[in-house]
Amino acid sequence: MDDNAVTAEELGLRFLALSHRVRRVVDDRMAAAGLSLARTKLLRILRELGPTRQSSLAEHLGFAARTVTETVDGLERDGLIERATDATDRRAKLVSLTRAGSAVLVTATQAGEQVLQEVFGSLGHEQRASMIQLCDLIDSAARTAAGPARPPRTTAQGVPHTA
Repeated sequence: MDDNAVTAEELGLRFLALSHRVRRVVDDRMAAAGLSLARTKLLRILRELGPTRQSSLAEHLGFAARTVTETVDGLERDGLIERATDATDRRAKLVSLTRAGSAVLVTATQAGEQVLQEVFGSLGHEQRASMIQLCDLIDSAARTAAGPARPPRTTAQGVPHTA
């Protein structure tokens, strides 16, 4: 047996620490440019989908509706998004990106991309290709370890929950 062999636990802990560090650097740099990583994700979805209900945003992000509501409230206060009544359901609100939101999204995205270039650009082409393969294997194993996906939330009548 090789005394220098790295255990799965050691590798896993190193991976988690590294992932946390890279995420923190990206988030810090993006926040300095005007948006946190979490807020950027929400604004990207709005840019891609256009006006969207908050419940749909929560589904796309995989967040609880309450978390999305708090984030949307903050983005609205900052003038980066706006809410309007949904013409098809007056009880629902559509969230959309403002011009200011679009502008700060571009700036923050560029800041995040620059950090990723600094970190992963230090790797050669073959190293990046190998890392992608390893990430795919780790992702597959993590999905298996997580078990089956949670079923969608429904109301007492079995109707998909929309709020």
